[in-house]
This record gives sequence, structure tokens and C-alpha cells, in this order.
Amino acid sequence: MNPLEGAGSANMARGDHIYVRRFGYTHHGIDCGDDTVIHYVGALGEKINAVIRRTARAEFLRGVRLETRSYGKCDPADVVLERAESHLDETQYHLFFNNCEHFAVWCKIGKHTSEQVKRAASIGGGTVGAGSVVAGGIGVVSATGSAAGLSGAGVMSGLAAVGGTAVGGIVVVGTAPAVVSALAMRVVLKDDPILHEDERAARKAGRVATTIGAAAGSAAAIGTVSAAGTVAGLSGAGIASGLAAIGSTVGGGMVTGVAVTAAAPAVAAAALGYGVYRAWKWLAE
Repeated sequence: MNPLEGAGSANMARGDHIYVRRFGYTHHGIDCGDDTVIHYVGALGEKINAVIRRTARAEFLRGVRLETRSYGKCDPADVVLERAESHLDETQYHLFFNNCEHFAVWCKIGKHTSEQVKRAASIGGGTVGAGSVVAGGIGVVSATGSAAGLSGAGVMSGLAAVGGTAVGGIVVVGTAPAVVSALAMRVVLKDDPILHEDERAARKAGRVATTIGAAAGSAAAIGTVSAAGTVAGLSGAGIASGLAAIGSTVGGGMVTGVAVTAAAPAVAAAALGYGVYRAWKWLAE
């Protein structure tokens, strides 16, 4: 999904950064203003031998709707086209370091970057990082309680040792993955003066929502623990039965319940942040 959607084809102009949506990615190029486009050409999914060519717009489109990326700041059309033409016949395509989006953005602003790559790396890193922190948190719970290990007594005593109370322990164990997730989303939704004002506003709203999502996810996780077990409430028995009930929904037990509960704020941070970002953009269109 392209994070910088702009106006449709009706607003195209010479030197515009244009793109089309393919299966799971977007393909980018520079509009030459004469029904031709300068872009990386190569078989879909087989870009290893791609080359920068000037082709008919119809070849760039391949029957797909054309869209234009909006910029808050960019260089004049003559500069953009001079850059694009200077790289004709180049064969230096690389999916992660020099793809079609890198090329089009560089032509527009002289900066070599790809939102698709940045987004994939940030989300992937955030997911792996949050998962690792959840696992680490469970290890700490296992080791710190008066009853060591991951038995029911070990989990409850470990949570109490980590957070002062079992409820506090759940909050503490969930805080680190939420922070990792929030930081990853802040990279995804990072502000940049080159962006169109609508995009910048949507990203700001998304960043705020990410923080709210982390806090709301923590509160919701505690509420779920309180309500899910055979013993309601946040007594020791209530927490233990609630964690066990949550873990059983994915085929595990109490330890799995701790992992799911700890991951909830991280998931909520990412989901609410990106959801608000997309909703803001939709309302602005």
C-alpha cells in the first residue's frame, strides 16, 4: 500500500512522480509530459535484469489506474526530468536499495529513499523486536518469583515480583513490547517536510493514536484477564484463571496467556496508529 497517495491522473503534469498498484506493491516512474514515462522496466517479479527506459504510458500502466504522488517540497520539472534522463539505460536495480520508488523519489527531490522498503523494514523489525521482548519478559517472570519456573505458582509469584502485584506485573511485562511497537510505528509514520500537508497531518494523527493505543491495549488486557476466567476479578485466583482462559483460546495454558496479554498493548499500538492514519487520509480525500 502506498503511504503517499495523491491526486489521480487528472492532475498529472510533466515531471510528476506517478505510480500504479500491482499485486502487493506499487510501481513508480516519472511522467515526461508527452505520454511517455521513465521507469525501471522488467518482467513483473523478475527485476534482477531491470533497466531504466522511456516507454509509452500505456506500457507503464498495463491497464491499471494511474495515480500521482503529492509532495510538499520538490524540485522543478526540468530538474526532475534531467535527473531521470541522466539514468536512462541504467541496470542497477535492487529491491531493497535501488528500486523503482528510490529512483522516482531521487528524481523529484534528490533524496534516495523508498517508503515501501522503510515500511516493510520497520514493521518487520517491530514485530520481531516486540516478540523477542515478550519472550524475554516471560523469562524474567520465570526467574524472579519466590516460586521459580513457569508453573502456576511460579508465574503468579514472578508477576508479583516484577510489578509489585500480579496486575502490576502484567502491565510491566506488556510495556516493553508496546514501546518497541510504538517506536516502529513512529518510524513508519515519521514526519518529513517533503510530504504533502495532508500526508503530514495524517501521520501526526497516527503517531498520537499509536501512544493512545498502547495505553488502551494495556487497560483492555487487564480487563480481559479479569473477565475471562472461571473466577472473575483481579484476585490471585481471578488472574490465574483469566490468564489460563486466555491461553487456552490459542491452545496453550497460563504462560501462553501471559504472552498474549503482554503482546496486546503492542498490537493495539500498531493497529490503532495505522488505522487512524488511514482513516485520516480517507477523510481528507
